[in-house]
Amino acid sequence: MTGQFLGEPGGGAHMDDNAAIRINVGGFKKRLQSDTLSRFPETRLARLLHCQSKESILELCDDYDDTEKEFYFDRNPALFPYVLNFYHTGRLHVMAELCIFSFSQEIEYWGINEFFIDSCCSSAYHCRKMDQDREDWEDRSDEGSTTSSFDELLEFYNDATKFDKQLLGSARRRVWLMLDNPGYSVASRIISILSILVVIGSIATMCMNSMSEFSLLDGEGQPTEDPRFEIVEHFGIGWFTLELVARFVVAPDLLHFFEHPLNVIDLVSILPFYLTLLINLVVESTPALANLGRVAQVLRLMRIFRILKLARHSTGLRSLGATLRNSYKEVGLLLLYLAVGVSFFSVMAYTVEKEDSEDLSTIPACWWWATVSMTTVGYGDVVPVSIAGKLTASACILAGILVVVLPITLIFNKFSLFYKRQKQLEIAMRSCDFDEGIKEVPSVNLRNYYAHKVKSLMASLSNMSRSSPSEQSLNESIH
Repeated sequence: MTGQFLGEPGGGAHMDDNAAIRINVGGFKKRLQSDTLSRFPETRLARLLHCQSKESILELCDDYDDTEKEFYFDRNPALFPYVLNFYHTGRLHVMAELCIFSFSQEIEYWGINEFFIDSCCSSAYHCRKMDQDREDWEDRSDEGSTTSSFDELLEFYNDATKFDKQLLGSARRRVWLMLDNPGYSVASRIISILSILVVIGSIATMCMNSMSEFSLLDGEGQPTEDPRFEIVEHFGIGWFTLELVARFVVAPDLLHFFEHPLNVIDLVSILPFYLTLLINLVVESTPALANLGRVAQVLRLMRIFRILKLARHSTGLRSLGATLRNSYKEVGLLLLYLAVGVSFFSVMAYTVEKEDSEDLSTIPACWWWATVSMTTVGYGDVVPVSIAGKLTASACILAGILVVVLPITLIFNKFSLFYKRQKQLEIAMRSCDFDEGIKEVPSVNLRNYYAHKVKSLMASLSNMSRSSPSEQSLNESIH
């Protein structure tokens, strides 16, 4: 038991109204009357008055001295005057120089609710707390960006070390860096530019081949491909094939080569051409399988996927891919909002327009109209006629703007994060030098990674070292 200070065993659990308890908060000592604490029974200090054993006391404070009858709390003594002022006045006041994060944690520890903050400080407190939450989110985003970049850099470094145990490892590593790291050297930049030009040329010839101005007819009057376009196409396929084979040959880990999305894109960009050749050979040898020619035509259209090869040379495209891969929840939320909105407004449009407009006489037709309207595309092929229909269309367009904007903001924030991470990763990779062998892990600037961890501590220390005239009213409640 704790002695007569809190009452004898079996005796009353409550102290006399005029009794006082001794409080020691981080070296700051104060005697408090029990009647003052009892005004707020839900707070930590008031709950001490009802403790009957030392075990129950130690659940509320850090230590208890039986001899001195003193309760010890290992808390910040610079913030305790605000708690004392609360017990005397019943209101909390927040000084401008305080760290909102530390203050919020402190009053939560003492069991004081935020609604006790006086009206003169409440607005500024909640605004600053919202700003602090937003800064914390940005710090966590920066932390995730730096951590992910560092992990990817370590993976890149580990791949580079695998060449040390392979045949012609040094030469293969230089070729690997030249092919997989655009901007690493002058040669890698030249290869990157050439690859971009080949991709653009291949897409351009595919588009021009569909134009009547460039179409040619054979002896039977059937359209045939321009020989000049065929030369460009074959050169592009040869370049893409050479590029893929070279990357595969010098890859540090052949078994996991096609686990990388960019390597899969390289394979998909050339696969339609070789499948088309195979199908044409089969059709020529077996006329009964002439319908396979339609499959070849579809495969030729798949050449458009070659434009994705630009992702290897574009930081923005890689960041966009990473954003979509990590934003499936936001994208799903956007699709859900659109589905609900389209379903609602299509029924509304059908109800008010089924007798006035033939274009909106069925709900599936209204789905098309609602989708075009909510996404603010507005083809104008289907429009409402009645006044009620036009009002419904106005509401649909306004709702579409809100539905699209809200998730897009979240996706844009993620895109900015991944873009910054990708730029940091590229800079770190280009700074790695393997010409003289690998002796140490490439250095990474982790200043931003650790800055957020000491931010709150520095703010607390700064608050402890400063004293302002506004604290004089609080000091009156201490002495």
